[in-house]
Order: sequence, then structure tokens, then C-alpha cells
Amino acid sequence: MGCDVGGVVAVTTAEFPELPATLGKRALTAAIGIPLFVWIVLAAPHWVFVSLVVTLSAAAAWELMRMFERAGRPGYAGLGVLGAAAVTASFELPGFTALVLTVAVAAAVSAPIWTDTAGALDRVVVTLLPIVYVGWLLGHGLLLGVLPESAHLIVFLVGTTWAGESAALVIGSAVGRHPLAPVISPRKTVEGAVGQLVVSVAAAGVLGAWLLPQWSAGLAMLVGAVLGVTGQIGDLAESVIKRSLGTKDTGGLVPGHGGVLDRLDGLLFNAPALFYCASWIGGRG
Repeated sequence: MGCDVGGVVAVTTAEFPELPATLGKRALTAAIGIPLFVWIVLAAPHWVFVSLVVTLSAAAAWELMRMFERAGRPGYAGLGVLGAAAVTASFELPGFTALVLTVAVAAAVSAPIWTDTAGALDRVVVTLLPIVYVGWLLGHGLLLGVLPESAHLIVFLVGTTWAGESAALVIGSAVGRHPLAPVISPRKTVEGAVGQLVVSVAAAGVLGAWLLPQWSAGLAMLVGAVLGVTGQIGDLAESVIKRSLGTKDTGGLVPGHGGVLDRLDGLLFNAPALFYCASWIGGRG
């Protein structure tokens, strides 16, 4: 959702001269996208939200398949995109998720039987990645729908994640000096990471008081800390993929952010994290 600008990026404006334009595009995207997203989650029919998540899953899977193809490592693109979207959608069908995942994995592994077997192993692995990485992880966004206050949890998830990521960009560009993961992404710094964590905690405290008043402030902020950490891991995990393929952004569909996968990378890890945190909190009453 190594030089990407969607997560813990930390450079000076001299090192990153396109930063002001990037921030402007991000602000415009946010001004349009945030109210629309909040309306979809809180006011629109549920099927609209489900359709949005499944569409994002398909788009992110397509971007991932395209990156591998451009790097000379194609997979079974149609199968990867369809499998990812189907696995994500299956989270809306209780009892069918394991079946759909099994069918998708089996189809990917057996695809070489009916096609050219040259490079079959690499093609299978490339096809499985979007099914599991995008389809399975993003499906937890729909799985949040089975929990009480599901719509509020979704807004809490996205708000906390995106607030932290935006803070990482601004704080890192202003004061970032110490590399966080120089081999994976040279522009990510410790200062940016700390900024993302602090703002994630603060945002969770504010959003929790508004959306989840049954949670104490301390509990909401603790969950925010979890999201602040796991979101950064998700961003770094995507950076590993991009660096290994020699690309900067997964696409250009989201102005100021790159591709859909660039925008979702933190959410792919944070959606499961919030689901299991909220389930544990609910289970403890």
C-alpha cells in the first residue's frame, strides 16, 4: 500500500528535490481520498467496501506481477491476479477461505502441467507471491468485519497507518540522518522510523477516543504502537521485493505515492495485526 515514498522515507530536500511536489500530490490525494474512503466505510452499503478491497487486491497483485515481468521473471499473470482477488474476497464468505486458498495455490503449482515447463519453478513462485502476500494479508481487512465496531476498526486501522507513514516522510526528510536499513532502502532512517512510531501512537490515541471509546487511551495507544512497528516491517518487506527487482515504485496509479501496492504495503501487515489485537481484546472482555 528501496527509494519508495510510501513509508519510512527520510532524506533532506536537497537529496530528494522532488519532495515538495511529492508532498503536494500526497496532500491532494488525501483531500480527495480520505473523505471518500470514510464515506465508503461508515455510510455506503457494505458491498461497496468489499468491492473496493477486492479491486485493490487485484490491482496490487497486477502491479506485483508486472514488476517481475519487467525484470524478466514473468509468472502466470492472470492466475496470480485472479487468485489474489479470489482469496481476498473469500474472507467475506465464512468457511470458504481455506478452500479458496487451497484451490489458488494448487492451480498455481499445477499450471506448468498445461504450459511450457521452461522456468516453471520461477513462474510458480512468482505467481504464488501475490496470492499469499497480497490476497491473504489484505483479506484480513474484510475479516475485521466480523468483529464488533468493525467499521470503526477499519477507519482506526487506515488512519493510524497513514498518519504514521506521512509523519515518517515529513520528519525523516527534515531530520533523518542515521540509516535504518541501508542495504534494503538507503533513504529510510532511524529518525523517520521513530517519527512514524510516535505519530502512530498519538494518532491511535486520538482515533481510539473518537471511534473506540470502549478502549482505554492506554490500550488504543498500545495498539497504535503495534501498528507503528508492523507497518514499517511491511514497508521494508515491500522494499526488499522492489530492490531485488531493481525498481523504485510498483506503479503510478496513486499520485504522490506510486502504485497501489506502495500505498498498501503497511496495511498488508497492519490489517492482520489489528484483527488479532482486536480479537484478543474482545476475547478478554
